[in-house]
Amino acid sequence: MKKLFTTIILVSLVMVGFSQSGESSIPSIDIKTTNGKTVNSSTFSNDGKPMVISFWATWCKPCVRELSNIAEVYETWVDETGVKLIAISIDDARSMSRVAPFTNGKGWDYEIYIDTNSDLKRAMNVPNVPHTFLIDGEGKIVYQHTSYSDGDEKQLYEKIKKLVE
Repeated sequence: MKKLFTTIILVSLVMVGFSQSGESSIPSIDIKTTNGKTVNSSTFSNDGKPMVISFWATWCKPCVRELSNIAEVYETWVDETGVKLIAISIDDARSMSRVAPFTNGKGWDYEIYIDTNSDLKRAMNVPNVPHTFLIDGEGKIVYQHTSYSDGDEKQLYEKIKKLVE
């Protein structure tokens, strides 16, 4: 009986691991625009071209550094690959009113959304921010990266270019 119980537990753990790691596309979760409009994440698309989804927060210095560094080269990225970046703030209800003025002040040319209840963050198994996903033209997650060090955006861009070759 003890062996049977142990086997069931092990099989259950393996199955849970597969289901969590097997998430290969963007889940269907309602989030908000900076204007308060509700949008479902399953509608994110880029006409068959890659997308980058970056989870961030106004209070997260590495997040801001990453998105600011990408902003400096984003126009070139778009011209060369057609990539679209979607920045999803995890600022909560207390700080969400700062997101629009913050991003406008930075001049970021990204689609900005707010995941105030962290529903999308949880659905995509994002442990902390910054957390960046690369989505191929078919809507499948092909790469993800947590944290940020200067230069990480160059590695991300190399992966984007490989997708469009």
